[in-house]
Amino acid sequence: MKNRSSSRFFHAKLPYLLTLPIILLVALLVVYPITQAIWTSLTDKTLGAAVDEKINFVGLRNYNSLLHSSTFLASLRITTTYALLNVIFSVGAGLLTAILVNKKFKGRGGIRALMTAPWAFPDIASVIIFIWILNSAFGVIGILNQHLPFDTSGGWLTSSPYAFISIIVMSMWKTFPFYSIVFLAALQGVPEDLTEAATVDGAGPFQRFKTVTLPSIRPTFVLLALLAFIFAFRQFSMIYLTTGGGPERDTETLVLAVYNTAFKYYDLALSSAIGVVGLIFTFLIAVAFLALQSRAEKSNS
Repeated sequence: MKNRSSSRFFHAKLPYLLTLPIILLVALLVVYPITQAIWTSLTDKTLGAAVDEKINFVGLRNYNSLLHSSTFLASLRITTTYALLNVIFSVGAGLLTAILVNKKFKGRGGIRALMTAPWAFPDIASVIIFIWILNSAFGVIGILNQHLPFDTSGGWLTSSPYAFISIIVMSMWKTFPFYSIVFLAALQGVPEDLTEAATVDGAGPFQRFKTVTLPSIRPTFVLLALLAFIFAFRQFSMIYLTTGGGPERDTETLVLAVYNTAFKYYDLALSSAIGVVGLIFTFLIAVAFLALQSRAEKSNS
């Protein structure tokens, strides 16, 4: 009887024991750093300060400084614009390519495999390729510059607004294959009988997409739009390696602002405050996306 009760107790507690390592990892790698960043943002801590130097609690002074900082507000605007354009172009390109490769044609498997190459490339390799392409002296773009209807003599990565356009193009090229693969999987689940019925009723390709395909993949579309926004919001390596936030901070996103404030200006507290604001902003965006998705699902049911 005792063994049976022990066995029941073990089976009742087994799910909690299995999730314990995940809980500990999340607490160690997510909760603790966020908590530490929040605490640091409420102090005057600087990078490289002496071990015995007193750290003072300053409350919301760093956040008040950010609200009155034109540099921070510009970084927030740049980040939001960059993220929204990534959602439009990266997710849009992913959906378009997924629709194209979803059709039956010769060599479709090879095209699908080749399409994933940009996503598989390391960021550094992708950056090197684009730096060469955009070089005005010996790159591909240097040959095309003379045929463009606008002046790009300042360089695509060193003058505005071309630097911002360049990082948008790089980000789209790098990320659209991931969204395309996910959309392609979602398109496999679109009911063929509904598509055939719409075709019989005389619906054209656009009408079939609007009335059959899009409603079927809407949850995937919303999820990918949210992921694209978050991925773009935290993008660091490609922007840092190409423009470094320049020229004149015209491509300095919040993530680069965190890095520059901490490691160039040694203000760890203000850097933490920028990171916390970015975290809150992305959380609010995620809540808004999910709320819109929930409302859409309720209206359709």
